[in-house]
Amino acid sequence: MSSLSTPATGGPEPLLLLLDPAARQSDGESVRIAKDVLCGGADVKVAYPESPSELDRVLSHRGRRRPVVIGSDLALQRVLQALYRQRELGTDPVGMVPVGRANELTAARALGVPGAPVPAARAVLSGAPRKLDLLVDDGGGVALGGVRISGSGVRRMAGRTGGWRSLWAKLAAAEQASPLTSENGKNDHSSRIRVEADGRLLADVHRPVRLVQVTLPGGEAAGAGVMEVVVRAPGALVRTRAATVSVAGRGFGYEADGHPVGPVRTRTWTVHPGAWGLLLPAV
Repeated sequence: MSSLSTPATGGPEPLLLLLDPAARQSDGESVRIAKDVLCGGADVKVAYPESPSELDRVLSHRGRRRPVVIGSDLALQRVLQALYRQRELGTDPVGMVPVGRANELTAARALGVPGAPVPAARAVLSGAPRKLDLLVDDGGGVALGGVRISGSGVRRMAGRTGGWRSLWAKLAAAEQASPLTSENGKNDHSSRIRVEADGRLLADVHRPVRLVQVTLPGGEAAGAGVMEVVVRAPGALVRTRAATVSVAGRGFGYEADGHPVGPVRTRTWTVHPGAWGLLLPAV
């Protein structure tokens, strides 16, 4: 890992820039522009963590520096997860400059982060922190926007190499349970699962489930401390809101913010209201 610092120039709080190497590979110009704007307005330290332990170490030794992610939704998710593990999630607001392919930045767009590097960097320097809810599961994982379980189970992670993508793959592998196998040795992604929301039964193993979707609401409902739950089964559709959702089955995979995890046998998600702050453009 390498790092550098620039002297303070009268900006706001000192910053810790966490650069996603995958972002530098995909759009190095946007990364350079964001760094220039941030270094011109604050005391900045730049870090390139190359392993989960380095990410933990950099964050735990950041002092008063606010974490700023330059990269994808997944990069932000993993930083929040590390802060949650360290019980430091709500200590300082987090900044983000989204860099990556459009499908890797869905959560950032939904949260209101500017899409271009200059306005996103300016929001980090002069924006206002907004308290946001977070989905936390009993395996220690977090989700910014939502979780999806489909009848076909989890997709395998493929083609994710280089930089933080390798780091995120290692983290995901460490979080998930041991692979579940059927008698013929193949992964069992059964759609027969039991789903409960705040203790109310929404689906049981006697009936196959096509889709379970859990999302944190936006708009006026944002920050309400509840998640929106949709369960689709053949000939049935259930919608509700809840603070906690539990799923159990023989072995199912799921996607957290679009990234596959599992298979696991049980998982419970709970909304943590106002758990973290994100620096957004001041209104």
